[in-house]
Amino acid sequence: MPALALRTFQSVRWSTCPPNNVERMEIAVDEKQTTQEVTSKKGGLRTMPFIMANETFERVAGVGLQANMILYLRNEYNLSNASGAYILALWASISNFMPLPGAFLSDSYFGRYRVIAFSTVTTLLGMILLWFTALIPNARPPHCAQINGNMDDCVSPKPGQFFLLFSSFLLMAIGAGGIRPCSLAFGADQIDNPTNPKNKRTLQTFFNWYYASVGISIMIAVLAIVAIQDAAGWVVGFGVPVVLMLSSTIFFFLGSPQYIKVKSNKSLVSGFARVIVATWKNKNLALLPMDSAAWYYLKGSKLVAPTEKLRFLNKACVIRNPEKDLDYDGLAVDPWTLCTVRQVEELKAVIKVLPIWSSGIMIAVTINQFAFPLLQATTMDRHFIGSLKIPAGSYGVFGILTLTIWVAIYDRILVPYLAKFTNRPRGLSHKQRMGIGLVISCIATATAGAVENKRRATAFRQGLEDHPRAVVDMSANWLLPQHCLVGLGEAFSAIGQIEFFYSQFPKTMASIAMSLFALGFAVGNLVASLIIGIVDDVTKKGGKDSWVSNNLNRGHYDYYYWLLSLLSVVNFFYYLLCSWAFGSCEDKKIWDDEEATEEVEMHPAVGSPVRHVGL
Repeated sequence: MPALALRTFQSVRWSTCPPNNVERMEIAVDEKQTTQEVTSKKGGLRTMPFIMANETFERVAGVGLQANMILYLRNEYNLSNASGAYILALWASISNFMPLPGAFLSDSYFGRYRVIAFSTVTTLLGMILLWFTALIPNARPPHCAQINGNMDDCVSPKPGQFFLLFSSFLLMAIGAGGIRPCSLAFGADQIDNPTNPKNKRTLQTFFNWYYASVGISIMIAVLAIVAIQDAAGWVVGFGVPVVLMLSSTIFFFLGSPQYIKVKSNKSLVSGFARVIVATWKNKNLALLPMDSAAWYYLKGSKLVAPTEKLRFLNKACVIRNPEKDLDYDGLAVDPWTLCTVRQVEELKAVIKVLPIWSSGIMIAVTINQFAFPLLQATTMDRHFIGSLKIPAGSYGVFGILTLTIWVAIYDRILVPYLAKFTNRPRGLSHKQRMGIGLVISCIATATAGAVENKRRATAFRQGLEDHPRAVVDMSANWLLPQHCLVGLGEAFSAIGQIEFFYSQFPKTMASIAMSLFALGFAVGNLVASLIIGIVDDVTKKGGKDSWVSNNLNRGHYDYYYWLLSLLSVVNFFYYLLCSWAFGSCEDKKIWDDEEATEEVEMHPAVGSPVRHVGL
């Protein structure tokens, strides 16, 4: 069936301010632009291979580069452990911060499809540039032996060499900023159907398995890509991700004709600013009762009155004087003085989730502790079963494997069972899952500290305190519990956060909802780099060995992990406070259940009649 052109109408309902709310006017005017209804010919499960392949290949390529990067920076760029970890944390932070502007550009201007397309190409260019740093010998400083971790005689990278390296990191970060917040939301656009009574359960299953597919791709990355880098060197090891990313780019564009492309909300960014300005201009207005007829809203919207929370923002949508505030068409004369109820509620939605969002920063710090466990694994016996030896950069796969297995068990087995007791179709609530994840992350860092304490003691017992590259008589399998606990904590907290953010925003803000999760990781990486810098500076005063010394045996990485564990415990109690203040997240949604609309704009309506009712 061909797509049907929809003609929508805007209207404004207003009256004189109480207590003289007698006169009422309703004005209807054709919108200048119409949208095209999405039919069953587009979207659906048929688009999932293209979208998920794009995300999967990007993750395999990106994570495959990051997993061993600390060794590349140390061995090829002659950087210390602390400097390398600091740079990687900064790169990860920028990569996770970029989804915020990427989401705003997507939801407000270009739409998710265009942003993903641009970002995919940008990521490919960044990977090619990083490949050049391995391919061209002059792109790196001269090789240094670094005997027993001594780097005094090593040549530092030149500014130009740093520029080439950091440019590749920046391009990949920009690319991640478009793919990561938009890909998940773009996939949800293809299957989200508010008229389906099982829509919430369908979306939850999609989120769980989408995150699991990302986990599987990361698992492949830390096994296959790391093994290739170890066996064939950096040129081949960086070249393979380039080929994968090129495949991702081609595959994504092949599915283009089948995608549902939701139209962007061009007033979103400016709407936030307008609400803030309008609230300030109307700060002297008295707060009105919720049943007042003086609220400014659009015809057909369920948001005919603002909510009670953050009531001071409600002043932005109060019609003080209809004759001065509204024009002949019933629209606001000055949108910086009068905003719609929907604009006010969109800003409220962002503000209300910020406290709970901030409590997820600390778990991002613990999840992204991948550099130091890798260095620990290089000093331990990495034989797994028999003669099978695991690369040091591949131990993170056990965390991803735990996450994937748990998602499958929770979604297919535990949810139906828990639903009988909780009366929730999703089993546990979003906030319960996030809280459990935070507790598990505390246990994970405490376990990591205990394992490192044992590894360090073993090194001293064998007289290897001054031989940081020597292998101690201790199996690297001791690292498995902390990796598995991190994966389990992420399965609870990360997926809980994604579902929570998605449930609190309208569909037009879905990319922003996803970007908040990535932004938490960005701030978490900044906090992680800040903690590393402070710990390094404070603990090496007086000529002492730093806790995060280049010599793992002389350092105290166990103290560093226990510090993170203590901070995680404090953060858990902070989360409980934020969760209590937020209230129930199971309340009925206030947002309109809008149909998805394509980005195709029809011809403007001309000569629309204006109807005056009840004058």
